[in-house]
Amino acid sequence: MMWGWGHMFGIGGFFMLPMLIFWGLVIVGIVFAVRALSGNSGAVFPQDNRSRALDILKERYARGEIDTDEYETKKREIAG
Repeated sequence: MMWGWGHMFGIGGFFMLPMLIFWGLVIVGIVFAVRALSGNSGAVFPQDNRSRALDILKERYARGEIDTDEYETKKREIAG
């Protein structure tokens, strides 16, 4: 007696993997389509790294952690 579990290990189990792959591809396709239509092709969490780095540098300078020479040098490096 199989107690109702026979279908998972027989032919039904063989068709389960392609079905999961199919639905995974459908979901990934929807995500890419929504991102493409919204015009967002950048990072998932966009962030202006230069302005954030400059803000941190200004905070460190204001707290006295770095001197004026180091502040100016790093500011030029961040600006590129």
